[in-house]
Amino acid sequence: MRSSLFLALGLALGSGALLVDNAQAQTARQVRAQTEASLTLSGVIDIGREGQVEGFQLDHREKVAPDVAALVDTTIKGWRFEPVVVEGRPVPARTAVRLRLLADNMTGSTMQIRVADANFGRLRDEKNLTSDDITAVKMRPPVYPDKAVSIRGQGVVLLLVKVGRDGKVADVVAERTNLTVVASERTMQMLRDVLAKASVKTARDWTFRPPTTGEYKDREFWTVRVPVNYAFDQREDRYGRWSAYIPGPRQQAPWKTGEDDKATGTDLLPEGGVYMVGREEGPRLLTPLG
Repeated sequence: MRSSLFLALGLALGSGALLVDNAQAQTARQVRAQTEASLTLSGVIDIGREGQVEGFQLDHREKVAPDVAALVDTTIKGWRFEPVVVEGRPVPARTAVRLRLLADNMTGSTMQIRVADANFGRLRDEKNLTSDDITAVKMRPPVYPDKAVSIRGQGVVLLLVKVGRDGKVADVVAERTNLTVVASERTMQMLRDVLAKASVKTARDWTFRPPTTGEYKDREFWTVRVPVNYAFDQREDRYGRWSAYIPGPRQQAPWKTGEDDKATGTDLLPEGGVYMVGREEGPRLLTPLG
């Protein structure tokens, strides 16, 4: 996948670029070199009794470039999972999957494409009772900060929210802020701060309904992830299309979340959802993603 993909990624990034003056142009180009191009796809995997992949159905295959779909098919068919055991016996299983493909070497003339993240979970029609999960009661979306609007700043803030037993927010931190615009490092840091602070301030007033059943119902508190998207046009369907962004640094929560230090699949979470941290919902992949 060479020149055609490179052109597509260039257009994806260029459409969201910030205007900078001549004094900032060099640093903006340096920042652009940090850009990653990401493509998020979803589907369903059928797993055999020994953990082998017996089938894969890619969602909306018609919207995905044939060479990219072929790469995903080949990659997933080579995966191996830890066998799913029910009542002491391995059984066939099915899992939903969300994938993030990453295009490396964006400043060169060719692209290296790989599956960078995978997130496994329950199928929508197989979801357990919502009383096992944390659900939102009041989640007013943040107001787009004027300072970000004035420079047409856009990005996604991934929040880690600590929920107490009363359903109120005990603490919240902006785990990561990925930007979809390019400017000088100084301007981008300012934009990350502005978007993160607006998200955190609003999230402190959110309320949730804690789980009342299941193995997590007696916890002292719960941690959820909530992605907050700041974009001027959120109506566009981008499934199957590459998106360029500049990843921000990851910040750990000051409390124990029940998750290991290396969070995987967190950049794949769809906007508008509440995702419990530390809860095992899908099968364990044994094959290294890289």
